[in-house]
Amino acid sequence: MKKSGIRIFLGLLVVAGFMLQAAHYLQIPVLTRLELIAYDTRVRMTMPGTVDDRIVIVDIDEKSLAEEGRWPWRRNRLAALLDKLFDHYGATVVGLDIVLSEKDESSGLDTLREMARSEFKDNPQFGHLVDTLAPKLEYDRVLAESLRGRPVVLGYYFSAQSGLAIGALPPPVLAAGSFTGRNIDFSTFPGYGSNLGTLQKAAASAGHFNPEPDVDGILRRVPMLVRYQDAFYEPLALAMVRVLFKSPPVVPGYPADSMLNRGYPGLEWLEAGPVRVPVDATASALAPYRGPQGSFPYVSASDVLRERTPVDGIRGRMVLIGTTAPGLQDIRSAPVANLFPGVEIHANLIAGILDGSIKQRPPYVLGAEIVLLGIVGTLLSVTLAFMTPLRATALAAVTLVGVAGVNLAVWRYGNLVLPVASGLAMVVTLFSLNMSYGYFSESRAKQRMTGLFGQYVPPELVDEMSLHPERFSMEGESREMTVLFSDVRGFTSISEGLEPKTLSRLMNDYLTPMTRVIHGQRGTIDKYMGDAIMAFWGAPLEDPQHARHAVLAGLEMNRRLDALASDFQSKGWPALKIGVGVNTGRMSVGNMGSEIRVAYTVMSDTVNLASRLEGLTKRYGVSMLVGEATRAAVPDVAFREVDRVRVKGKEEPVTIHEPLGLQTEVPKAAMDRVTLFQQVLKFYRAQEWDMAELQLLNLQRADPADGLYAAFLERITHLRAHPPGTDWDGIFDFDSK
Repeated sequence: MKKSGIRIFLGLLVVAGFMLQAAHYLQIPVLTRLELIAYDTRVRMTMPGTVDDRIVIVDIDEKSLAEEGRWPWRRNRLAALLDKLFDHYGATVVGLDIVLSEKDESSGLDTLREMARSEFKDNPQFGHLVDTLAPKLEYDRVLAESLRGRPVVLGYYFSAQSGLAIGALPPPVLAAGSFTGRNIDFSTFPGYGSNLGTLQKAAASAGHFNPEPDVDGILRRVPMLVRYQDAFYEPLALAMVRVLFKSPPVVPGYPADSMLNRGYPGLEWLEAGPVRVPVDATASALAPYRGPQGSFPYVSASDVLRERTPVDGIRGRMVLIGTTAPGLQDIRSAPVANLFPGVEIHANLIAGILDGSIKQRPPYVLGAEIVLLGIVGTLLSVTLAFMTPLRATALAAVTLVGVAGVNLAVWRYGNLVLPVASGLAMVVTLFSLNMSYGYFSESRAKQRMTGLFGQYVPPELVDEMSLHPERFSMEGESREMTVLFSDVRGFTSISEGLEPKTLSRLMNDYLTPMTRVIHGQRGTIDKYMGDAIMAFWGAPLEDPQHARHAVLAGLEMNRRLDALASDFQSKGWPALKIGVGVNTGRMSVGNMGSEIRVAYTVMSDTVNLASRLEGLTKRYGVSMLVGEATRAAVPDVAFREVDRVRVKGKEEPVTIHEPLGLQTEVPKAAMDRVTLFQQVLKFYRAQEWDMAELQLLNLQRADPADGLYAAFLERITHLRAHPPGTDWDGIFDFDSK
């Protein structure tokens, strides 16, 4: 009975913890993440997966950019696009998922006017001609005339940058003081970027496109009301719906007062004419995703301009003008896809508003979750303590199925979003507690190590660290370590030539094997910076051979990349080449960052030099460079001295070396060329250009693919023409990164 009492007590403590987390008094990040995953799973399970042709997306895609010119287009081109949509195709409402905040002076009208005042001031005919042409060359005015009297909704954004005020805001949908006395957590911004005043004045309305990403960066909701200077502004989707219904006012919706909801903020929906939009505690609406990209018809903007699109595909429909071109960067992360066009989020929201299919997550679900967790958790805590393992397993399984089934039914048929992850996690936790009484205390060390370092180091190192957890922490300290930087050559041009999904797959197929190489050499991944990788050795687990492991990792990364070439070629992807920089020395390691975000990382001049060395690899035509300390710490690796340099931001010169491989594995012919190149460096530093050049040409004939020889031949040509002087010390200065 005593053991059962302890289990019941521990179970009730677990239940209390989950209730505190649900009430936001206790933060359990994993539960927050699980709740988001559960939400996304329900979205994917229940989304219609059909195409809604009531809303058409006119896409400024790569085809449009190729045919009409690079972005931004001239405003008269946008005016022509609007004219086509209304006059030829018969669109009902058009929304622009773009901001027109700067004046369009591309016509050269200002230049013509200046010429009329100066060079042609004595030629009144020229001035008259300029005045005649002006209405057609004032492109902002042309666009404003195209907007005037038409149901066009412009887009703009709010910014966290205080004092930012670009363009003209539309009138707020609700004035300051509309929610006095109600404690509602509105999205609030101190700045904005909007459209030119002439355009805003001519347009029917405007709406912001400030989606509210969750902690994992995925967009699940959009603020229906954003607060700026105590007034409230609507999003693009709601503005378009209101224009469709002749701009009815926005009316906040509150439940009827009762004894049960006294003190409850109460904003549960917004009404605008015939539509009602449910909102959550932050006055945001959950985006009702119909499916992956393509759930709405896409039409190329160039096809509209050239009237190649069938009229029936647009007539009588709402239109969103946006972009999916990779270079214009309107790609978001959504529950249905990692890469999702931002313009289609607006389309989903418009469709949900019109259909009344937006899921409801009113503020009162917080109280409902706490009550349900308390009831179910208390019953399980008491019951499981007296049950056999078999019966306890059956009860836990039935409870899990029941909680998940009821939640899904409420989602599908009641259109209501109730939290589910906390309930499921609580059932599993209580079951695990009762089935293995000492499990959590025995595995606490490993869980702590995984929580602290699991995202940085491979699992086998976490297991090793968990044997002595007292030795490890994320507090800052100074250590002798080795750091590595790698970067893909020409990545910008590669990324511009690939579709977003293809680029994402390519990066995954590249970063995964590179990460495995680093983990295989006991390295710690610091971060991914686009195509670049930063890793270090010697922390959190001490590694006496940190320099050797880092050098071998860099060599293996290049070999593994060569092995990937055939696979990339079979997929139609470009071959990748990387540069690797490695350096060894004292550095600070630990949790660093701000109050908002921290990361386990390293900092010091040693780290900065490693980054510079990676950048120098392309200057010398080599794939990897290391500093002097790294070279000295790895005696069993063959190196080629490359140069003595002084990098930007560092006064002391450094000798840089290229690792070739383990000494037992490097061919004799390669080592002979290393010896000959060392002689080249002696001639070079003595300013004996002819001897150095002759030796380089011989080396180049022996190994034409080696880019180092060509780099020095080019440098010698330059130094001949610009002699460094008799006091030159042979050190080459780099004045850029």
